[in-house]
Amino acid sequence: MTLALHTIKSTAGTTKKRKRVGRGNASGHGTYSTRGLKGQKSRKGVSNLKRLGMKQVLLRTPKKRGFRSLKPKLQVVNLSLINDNFKDKDIIDPKVLLGKKLIDTVKTGVKVLGPGKLILKGLTFKDVKMSGSVKEELEKAGGTCVVKKEKKVYNRR
Repeated sequence: MTLALHTIKSTAGTTKKRKRVGRGNASGHGTYSTRGLKGQKSRKGVSNLKRLGMKQVLLRTPKKRGFRSLKPKLQVVNLSLINDNFKDKDIIDPKVLLGKKLIDTVKTGVKVLGPGKLILKGLTFKDVKMSGSVKEELEKAGGTCVVKKEKKVYNRR
């Protein structure tokens, strides 16, 4: 079944029946039809009487909720992609990965993750973070990983 607008069904509890006013006292919204007794707002033909001041505008604007981390998201490269794209004794750094289009940007940093075995021997990684399992595989294969100390710089949005 394909997803299309006419095939989407709303889940239970998401739609409510609208309040039908002025349909007799047995409905619970009879005699005054939820308008109260007297006054301008009880008469027909009265639209919204509130003029929106600045406070109402601020109150009605949707607010962002939740936590948004300022920590930059690392670019992730899988170990199997490295096996496919590099030869023995290659030096791998973020600019090389960008040149081979394995990552989108070098600004946020690169991390090598992965299921898969490192078949290549003697790879040298510079300024690339990696998971513990990948580091073990690299050391078994005779490769090295050089990561320079970096300052924690968070993007200010």
